[in-house]
Amino acid sequence: MEMEHINENTIRVLIKSEDLAARGITFLDLLGNHNEIENFFYSILEEVDIDEEFKGSEAVTFQVLPKGDGLELFISKNLPPEAMEGFDEMADNENEDITDMLKKHVAAQLQEADQVEEIGTRFVFELAHFEDMIQLASEVYLDGVASNLYQMGTQYFIELRFTDPEVTDIEVENALSYLMEFAQRTSVTPEVLSEYGQLIMENDALALTRYYFKTE
Repeated sequence: MEMEHINENTIRVLIKSEDLAARGITFLDLLGNHNEIENFFYSILEEVDIDEEFKGSEAVTFQVLPKGDGLELFISKNLPPEAMEGFDEMADNENEDITDMLKKHVAAQLQEADQVEEIGTRFVFELAHFEDMIQLASEVYLDGVASNLYQMGTQYFIELRFTDPEVTDIEVENALSYLMEFAQRTSVTPEVLSEYGQLIMENDALALTRYYFKTE
């Protein structure tokens, strides 16, 4: 299990399948059981809140995203309601129930590898180091694509938005395949980056990186 402070109000925790197994829990165990989900998330908070920064807070909110074979958990305290837009909430009055998200995650793991997925126009890639961004920019040239570079915690993220309305799914898939040689696809959404990340380069991050960080 990996943990980092995004800021003074938010902790990001990466929970892998083996972390669940170590606790005798599976995704299926969490389905349809709000109490089980809440107890599990609070047990994670107990583990990572070493300095008890969050324990005394009156309002602790859990936001969860699927990530690979695990979950990415954002634990926030004392956030105003407007700061929570763009996330899935645990509360019953939100658009998508946490159990629905878990069901989708389990279903995705059970899908056949050749199932066709819907291709979108906005994608986020994770970079371990800024040097990876320099290498990516020096190798990848994309037309009709807007790019934003964010830093969140110790990691960098590049958001790509295909702006050409005539771009085909095949062209998008080819571009993504090329990008994955230098960066890793992530389940972190543009909304998460906009809310919690620091925008470093806007709109044309690839070209700006090439300009300011020329490689030999």
